[in-house]
Amino acid sequence: MFQWLQQLPKYWRNRNAITYLLWPFEVTYKIAWRLRQGAIRLGWIKQHRVNATVIVVGNVVVGGGGKTPLTMALVQRLVKQGFQVGVVSRGYGRAQTSLQIVNANSLASEVGDEPLMIFQKCNVPVAVGAQRVAAARQLLNKFPFVNVLVCDDGLQHIALQRDIEICVLDATGLGNGHLLPAGPLREPWPRQVDLLLHTHQRTLSEGFESRRELSSFALTSEGKQVPIADLKLKPVEVVSGIAKPDAFLAMLEQGQFQIRHSTALPDHDNFQTWKPSHPELHLLCTEKDAVKLWARFPQALAMPLMFEPESSFWEAFDQLIQSRHRYH
Repeated sequence: MFQWLQQLPKYWRNRNAITYLLWPFEVTYKIAWRLRQGAIRLGWIKQHRVNATVIVVGNVVVGGGGKTPLTMALVQRLVKQGFQVGVVSRGYGRAQTSLQIVNANSLASEVGDEPLMIFQKCNVPVAVGAQRVAAARQLLNKFPFVNVLVCDDGLQHIALQRDIEICVLDATGLGNGHLLPAGPLREPWPRQVDLLLHTHQRTLSEGFESRRELSSFALTSEGKQVPIADLKLKPVEVVSGIAKPDAFLAMLEQGQFQIRHSTALPDHDNFQTWKPSHPELHLLCTEKDAVKLWARFPQALAMPLMFEPESSFWEAFDQLIQSRHRYH
């Protein structure tokens, strides 16, 4: 049964017999969603405000859509503008469930791969927890100087009041346009958000575009840079444990890497049972995977992703943060 559920995403690309077979379950999901919205309006589901401007980066479809790259880009821009920034994340894939503040000694198994990567690359306070309100409060209690919180995911986690909502869509867009489980939508679309960003190719007429490409270098476990021009001279092996492994592989193929073997593991995989098929070759992975992979294979090379929204997106975002930031 579980294996069949794992196959559902391939039926979400367009309308087919499975779409209509699952329609009664979609109706049930939609009724539950409407009841939840009604409970929010009536105040039966409480929303909590924290002492910081809250920015939520999320999506309306199941799976990765480029939330974490955008979260890091937002954090870096806000820091440059003088804001004191913290990040809240659920920490998918970690073994523990307790609230955690990420630190230099944290392991991906404790805090999650994406929060650990954000902490290492952005050097800002990061808290993880399934309950975003509790995680936000714990972060602000430990770091009271923080005045802007960026939530990596959580568009549907309405318990935490937010000042700015940013929705991301990747190349799959809205799929067949149906709600779970007949389609990939977590909630009906269109939905009002402050900003909509396409993190790959545009699939809707509205929203902003962005550019993403591989960096000109790879990173070693010691933080040294290896020019990718050197890596293209020899065959390589590729492994990934991300939501959209085909997109990463396609970028490498477009970059003319000589890929001898590739492995796509489930998103947030811990790599504990995996081993290279060709240990004599350079092993390439994403930065998200590297925070776990380096513990077993320090020779692996992480391929940084250069991600940049278009300038008009930044102009709109700057106007929003200036108008809605209330904590100085």
